[in-house]
Amino acid sequence: MTDLTKTPVTVITGFLGAGKTTLIRHLMQNPQGKRLAVLVNEFGTVGVDGDILKSCADESCPAENIVELSNGCICCTVADDFIPTLEALMALPRKPDHILIETSGLALPKPLLKAFDWPAIRSRITVDGVIALADAEAVAAGRFAPDEDAVQAQRAADESLDHETPLSEVFEDQIACADLVLLTKADLAGEAGLTAARAVVEAEAPRKLPILPLSEGVIDPRVILGLNAAAEDDLDARPSHHDGADDHEHDDFDSVVIDLPEIADPADLSDRIARLARERNILRVKGHVAVAGKPMRLLVQAVGARVRHQFDRPWGDSPRQSRLVVIAEHDDIDEAAIRHILTA
Repeated sequence: MTDLTKTPVTVITGFLGAGKTTLIRHLMQNPQGKRLAVLVNEFGTVGVDGDILKSCADESCPAENIVELSNGCICCTVADDFIPTLEALMALPRKPDHILIETSGLALPKPLLKAFDWPAIRSRITVDGVIALADAEAVAAGRFAPDEDAVQAQRAADESLDHETPLSEVFEDQIACADLVLLTKADLAGEAGLTAARAVVEAEAPRKLPILPLSEGVIDPRVILGLNAAAEDDLDARPSHHDGADDHEHDDFDSVVIDLPEIADPADLSDRIARLARERNILRVKGHVAVAGKPMRLLVQAVGARVRHQFDRPWGDSPRQSRLVVIAEHDDIDEAAIRHILTA
């Protein structure tokens, strides 16, 4: 008999560096008997998150079940990339029980939900839920609305002005589309930070949402999977700044890829990346770096001035190529200046 049960999809969204890849790694390591597939949508031409996840592939989520799309936002390339990729996953010899989609940190989730209404997949796939991750420490510090009172005063003075920053719109749209919000890096934020971040999320949410703290991506998968939200049928309850628009743009953001020589001191590189955040307003840096005398590659991930690095696996037969993806708002991207700070 034909299996008429729809395959559930969980959309995992969140701002740059909120911890989406870390959460997916945890779900892959704790599949609860499910066979998983993962679709990663990177911003920029060099994939890092997909490579990280493929290094965690196992029987429950083999490498062929992990697909990376890096040539544009999946909700902007629906016909060319997104739908064919989902169809290919559904056509695997062993069809996945559940599909996880990690959106770009810059993605607006609602246009992606609309893509699930395409006839090619409408009868075969359902959006089990949208999980929004928010960096508790950053949100508590008010980085998405640095001065709400001043913004409201300006709006009152001139209704025609738009004083929302692109980052705040992304954040608000992700919260508004969510079925569940996870406040990540709870251990760094502390109780006071979590309380402040929760208040921000509650103020932005269009309806009452479950809000849970999260550290290092660890959470019971039963909380994430099996929400049965059918989010593609519930779009009206998920308002967006871009409702009514025919499409959406990512021109507010840009990325450059910086190739580096082999380095001697990871701490020095961390200091340079932190300097980028302070002097060039860089939002995100991620990539792999070769360290002199070390057979392991160094995984580097930074959100603003917060830099983390660790050796993740041997280079093996892969070329020892140091490459970092740097993401910022469009006006802050100056490749020459970025390259100078990283290499001078």
